[in-house]
Amino acid sequence: MNVHPQVVAYRAARAAAGAPPLYTQTLAEARAADLAAIRAAGGEVEPVHEVRDTQVPGPAGDLPVRIHRPAGEGPLPTLVYFFGGGWTLGSVDTADGICRRLANAVPCQVVTVGYRLAPEHRFPAAVHDCHAATRWIATHPGGFGVDPDRIAVGGDSAGGNLAAAVTLLARAGGPRLAAQLLVYPNTDQTGEVDGDGDDPLLFNRRSVAWYRAHYLADPADARDPLASPLLAADLTGLPPALVVTAEHDPLCDEGERYAGRLRDAGVPTTLTRYPGMIHGFFAMPGAFDDARRAQDQAAAFLRERFGLPPAGGGSGGAEPAAEGGAAVAAGTGAGDG
Repeated sequence: MNVHPQVVAYRAARAAAGAPPLYTQTLAEARAADLAAIRAAGGEVEPVHEVRDTQVPGPAGDLPVRIHRPAGEGPLPTLVYFFGGGWTLGSVDTADGICRRLANAVPCQVVTVGYRLAPEHRFPAAVHDCHAATRWIATHPGGFGVDPDRIAVGGDSAGGNLAAAVTLLARAGGPRLAAQLLVYPNTDQTGEVDGDGDDPLLFNRRSVAWYRAHYLADPADARDPLASPLLAADLTGLPPALVVTAEHDPLCDEGERYAGRLRDAGVPTTLTRYPGMIHGFFAMPGAFDDARRAQDQAAAFLRERFGLPPAGGGSGGAEPAAEGGAAVAAGTGAGDG
């Protein structure tokens, strides 16, 4: 399918602004540019009943977390969210828009974890930070108002990779998870990526290589399932998953292969590819209508897994994306790709 007209407009705006690829900039420049780009395309900032910054213990010191809490009394179902940015960029600020919308739409509490970034802290630092934070939140429910029986993990891009890795660790060491939300996740750090990925104004193959070089201290680490969940020998017993991919994303194939592996392992899995979309779209509802649709789908999936009433009194379940989002339920194949 052709690139979506809104992607064409987004690319043209980047070209007109003379925006250089992140992988040509210094780390400080790339980190600032990443935050600015997400804020510019993030759309309206939704108010949330409560937004609070605090810390939780991590393997190497306290980790910043941001709590987005909707109105409501008592313990709440909670999504622990890991931001994207190739393990190198990003912060609780770059995921703020996503977390506000999901907190309101589910509704549930969303806790964003400020894990350590590469190359200052290479693999597996971020994985262990995210798992430690998730365990602490689950085992100290009173401090966060968490319902410990309704905890999910999720993330976009590198955050999706970290969420998948956390489910592998949690399967053996806890906590028990109700769901995993994986948005265009990195799942295989070995070899070259396939499919689309040459446009210097969009996320491309050079982007993938740049992030990997910062994250992995040793190329052999790419074969570790905590870096490449697709290489895990056994995916049985993992929490139900929603996997979102974008057609014109160099990570599309590996995300969809991971969804297939989950399904083959008996994990209830929904895979949705958004035709015409690019990597990063989920965080940019100000630029892409499909971002809002994908966030709505994520909210519906979480509502179902948390046992909450469906929005609008419908029949429940994770609604497929409108206008071309190809939703594929567990056990029915890998969709249009």
